[in-house]
Amino acid sequence: MPTEEIPAAQADLLHRMYEIFNTQDVDDFTRAEFHPDVDWPNVLEGKRIHGIDGVLAYWKRQFAVAHPLVRIEGMAAEPDGRIAVHVRQGLRDANGDHWSVGIIDHVYTFRDGKVAHMEVREGTGPA
Repeated sequence: MPTEEIPAAQADLLHRMYEIFNTQDVDDFTRAEFHPDVDWPNVLEGKRIHGIDGVLAYWKRQFAVAHPLVRIEGMAAEPDGRIAVHVRQGLRDANGDHWSVGIIDHVYTFRDGKVAHMEVREGTGPA
């Protein structure tokens, strides 16, 4: 589905989220824009994280090891109301070396105008 079908407030929030994530200065934004009961994937350990504090702790562990880089390649509204964000994911290590992992999809559910759930799936590419 075309990007036009995505509510502007959600599209703006997602764009800001990725910009802020890439700076690693995520605390204030996450506390303001994530639902208190957010359900988030812990990709490294293959389990789920619940709550804002859990997500922030997970990200801080990631940031201590490497510097993830995520660039939006496109967005698509899904029939069930979720939003799939097609992202090019990469990492920088402590030496500043960069490598790309490729395109994956981050699929979001919102509740009360906040990010409530995210899942990662194999990328389908920009809409």
